[in-house]
Amino acid sequence: MSEKHLDLNKVSAAGVLITLGIIFGDIGTSPLYVLKAIAGTTAITQELVLGGLSCIFWTLTLQTTVKYVILTLQADNKGEGGILALYALLKRTKKKWLIFLAIIGGSTLLADGLITPPISVASAIEGLQILYPNLNTIPIVIGIIVILFFIQQFGTKVVGKFFGPVMLVWFSMLGILGLSSIVTDAEVLKALNPYYAYQLLVNHPGGFWLLGAVFLATTGAEALYSDLGHCGKKNIRVSWVFVKSMLLLNYFGQGAWLLKLQGSELNGQNPFYSIMPQWFVPFGIFIATAATIVASQALISGSFTLINEAIRLNFWPKVRIKYPTELKGQLYIPSVNWLLCAGCIGVVLYFKESANMEAAYGLAIVITMIMTTLLLANFLIMKKYSKIFVATLLLVYLTIEFSFLIANLSKFTHGGWITLMISLLIAGIMIVWYNARKIINRYVEFTKLEEHLAIIEELSNDSSIEKYATHLVFMTSADNKDEIEKKIIYSILNKHPKRADIYWLVHIDSVNEPYRMEYEVSPIIKNKVIRIDFRLGFRVAPRINMLFRQVIKELMESGEMNAMSRYASLSKHNVMGDFRFVVMKRFMSNENELPFFQAIILELYFFLKGISLSEEKAFGLDTSNVIIEKTPLVIHPVKDMHLERI
Repeated sequence: MSEKHLDLNKVSAAGVLITLGIIFGDIGTSPLYVLKAIAGTTAITQELVLGGLSCIFWTLTLQTTVKYVILTLQADNKGEGGILALYALLKRTKKKWLIFLAIIGGSTLLADGLITPPISVASAIEGLQILYPNLNTIPIVIGIIVILFFIQQFGTKVVGKFFGPVMLVWFSMLGILGLSSIVTDAEVLKALNPYYAYQLLVNHPGGFWLLGAVFLATTGAEALYSDLGHCGKKNIRVSWVFVKSMLLLNYFGQGAWLLKLQGSELNGQNPFYSIMPQWFVPFGIFIATAATIVASQALISGSFTLINEAIRLNFWPKVRIKYPTELKGQLYIPSVNWLLCAGCIGVVLYFKESANMEAAYGLAIVITMIMTTLLLANFLIMKKYSKIFVATLLLVYLTIEFSFLIANLSKFTHGGWITLMISLLIAGIMIVWYNARKIINRYVEFTKLEEHLAIIEELSNDSSIEKYATHLVFMTSADNKDEIEKKIIYSILNKHPKRADIYWLVHIDSVNEPYRMEYEVSPIIKNKVIRIDFRLGFRVAPRINMLFRQVIKELMESGEMNAMSRYASLSKHNVMGDFRFVVMKRFMSNENELPFFQAIILELYFFLKGISLSEEKAFGLDTSNVIIEKTPLVIHPVKDMHLERI
């Protein structure tokens, strides 16, 4: 069964297999480095091993299972998940401050994406040093990362078929290796008792700060929610039972091996590879490498989805989006892809080893989780959940996550500042773009369309004016069908009077449903002035050229209009009329005296707009039939010029 035709509302073998490949890559590759990070460079003790395992078990249970798999997956936006999809659900509550939670959470999630592929791939490839101790793994890691980002442009339709089986092999390997190690020292199962976690955090020297390493076991939990739309909540919940079991078996197996080293240090050994039989190590490295590639792929795809949602919510400048396959939700954003690639290479060159990356990893993602908790609480309030239940949830999870945050703050000087700096940059772009759009939209002037219909109709019939086009199409932002921007009226009547046989007003309404595709036709003057309203989901590309042609075709087939050329020599041969699209571009007028904050915001906005995708390309319009008209934006005109006549 293909993903395209998969019923996400039903549990199936195909659905579970696809879920293994798409959802669990990040959290599933954590055994490569978590216990190695917990053990660190200190002497290994029973308290450290059992306490660390107990913390991992209860983190996966409370944080991943209860918060994300049981609770957060309920907050789906027509089957779609992720922090921006959650915010889209909450927009109707009119709580304006929620936007900052969404921006902070989205930016930290994107920033953390720069370190996930390097740490996963590096942890796997460094296993080769068991066989070749002097091997320089940096070029190999960079090579795999470059190849991974290069293939994004072709889509993952073909490669994706192998993701599920690869991860099935990976998780099965984790469970088998872990179980074979546990049977040598079943004492490790004592760690299921939360008492050992308490002992480590309270009584072990520096125990609380080990939460920074423990947190690495759940960093992929946000992906369970972000990629909800690819697999469906039922498939995620069923497959998580298998995934969690295999992860815990492997963690406890590594713990059993560590108990044999009490009193000594790791000395560069990785517990993950150390529980493997020597003959199996090459196969283990190969499977681990394949699994980390899958994990990285899932994160890259998630970054594309996040940016696409940000664009639709007016959080991000328009960028080129490609759709390499027909699979639902699959897209490719070249600019994001290569920026991520450059960032990942920079991380590898800066940190060099996975152990150094572990010291910086997790600081940004824990902030995302806190933002998700706060947004989830507001969602549950909106859904009329008990206030006592919501308050309890907030108390429990903010305590857990702020503990993780405090423990992770120690990573700031070890490289965590990099992800926070990138988070601030991303959040800054989102805040600038959103606020600038609000400022500009506040000063867009509208007028009643009815007041201008008579003169537009006379203009259309005025043969003394050279015809501009058979069909003249304007993109309008007016939500009210009775209104139109003054600048469009000015363009039609004043700025080179534009005579056309039919005037079209096209409006795009971005709706909260992710894949909604609807349109409504409103004939304002029959066969003379027609408005089309497209209602498109936040994950649908606004390819207006294609959508508009489809509407014209349906209107002609139904006999509602005649779109053929009105030129006598062409109409008798049934030649389709010509279409011209007019796109209005705004620029800052020199006639403005702006407050300092507004001036800075708008300067940055127009800078970002200048390097982002043009309006016509963002709307999917063919450049051959698009006219660009620039209009000055006057917000605060200069007053009191004190001009004197002499």
